[in-house]
Amino acid sequence: MNHPATPGTLAQRMRHTPYQAYSYSYPHKAAYRALAQPASLEQLWAAQDRSALFAYIHIPFCEMRCGFCNLFAMARPHPEMVERYVAQVVQQMRVLDKVLGARRFARFALGGGTPTFLSAAQLQTLLEGARDILGIDLQATPAGIEASPETVTPERMAVCRSMGIDRVSLGIQSFAAGEMRSLARPQQNEVVTRAIGHIRAAGFPTLNLDLIYGIGGQTVESLLASIDSALAFSPEELYLYPLYVRQHTGLGKIANRKGVASFDPIVLNQEGDSRMQLYEAARDHLRARGYVQVSMRMFRAPHAPSESGPSYCCQNDGMVGLGTGARSYTRDLHYSTDYAVERVDTIGIIDNYLALDADSFTHAQHGFALDFDEQRRRYVIQSLLTDPGLDPAAYTQRFGGDCMQDLPQLRELGELGLLEEGAAMLRLNDRGYAYADTIGPWLASENVRLLMADGGTTC
Repeated sequence: MNHPATPGTLAQRMRHTPYQAYSYSYPHKAAYRALAQPASLEQLWAAQDRSALFAYIHIPFCEMRCGFCNLFAMARPHPEMVERYVAQVVQQMRVLDKVLGARRFARFALGGGTPTFLSAAQLQTLLEGARDILGIDLQATPAGIEASPETVTPERMAVCRSMGIDRVSLGIQSFAAGEMRSLARPQQNEVVTRAIGHIRAAGFPTLNLDLIYGIGGQTVESLLASIDSALAFSPEELYLYPLYVRQHTGLGKIANRKGVASFDPIVLNQEGDSRMQLYEAARDHLRARGYVQVSMRMFRAPHAPSESGPSYCCQNDGMVGLGTGARSYTRDLHYSTDYAVERVDTIGIIDNYLALDADSFTHAQHGFALDFDEQRRRYVIQSLLTDPGLDPAAYTQRFGGDCMQDLPQLRELGELGLLEEGAAMLRLNDRGYAYADTIGPWLASENVRLLMADGGTTC
């Protein structure tokens, strides 16, 4: 989290900066620690509802390291390491098949890193493992994969589509060459066009395109031009990410050399932090073209397919992570391997993962235990920051209390005009969505904030 110790009320936080952290999960992995005692996964999962799980495979490899990236990933790994990694994930699947017991999967995804860095044969191996070992009906289960334009080939796309992947998320960031240079990610638009052509030719129902705003030298006009370039491909989804400059990333190191604190989210424009202006212009531009806002970042096209397959609710249902860096979520414990950004540390963690024997996959060693208060906070954060919002009745059914009494700070949302008026749900309005990266960190517990600050890790 970029400002884990930012003090004060929500109003004070909003005056500090709208961009404090992306609360895509809670608690953030920076709050994880080595567990006092290894936790038996068989016992842990036996106590969980396993009727609607999310299986996630993490691929920590890329063809290049983007300047803004703080994900658990390394560029240009040795081919032998990649092959061993795929084999190790399959071994982990076999262990989890026994550990999990009876279960049903409602979602599946490969993320990273860049999963399409793998060869078509390696992708086939993992997808067959998900189907044959974990028992995931990939043809009937919503399933996605992340990709970069440089790694999209007809062969890889054909394998993914034939196995049942129905959503491809493509990281583009910008169609302006100068802005891509500012992100330390050289990319040619013809490569993007060719990649999208391969994705469309393979017949994926959903294409998502990622763009970034707040890039050095970016203007409202250049951002809207990138959005229009993206819309020319009629993506079913479009994500708009604000630029964060974080510690240990390429841009963070550049900021350090310039004497700027790398933990402070900065925008390298002479005018200062233009992200809110850019966000509002982009939001309005997409809405005017029929896209529906689902969260601060996500916009869905009117022609996007309706959701199908088993229902999944991230506030209630569990996640089973495979591969190093992948997180698993149960109601009482979130766990994963260790995490790093710098290459040497990342390599060490991957090497440790590759050295594990089968028995090592039966226990969690590193994570965060959620007491009742943390479970309530997670439910509120995960509900509030996305459509349709926080349902007080569902909260009461889950926890037995009233969300406004359990977390009285929620009243500030209404007082500050961040909620839709007269709705039964606690639902953010336009201004509320604009401050989602302030609201999420504000709702974190003091314990989580202290752990993240002590760990020195940023989101």
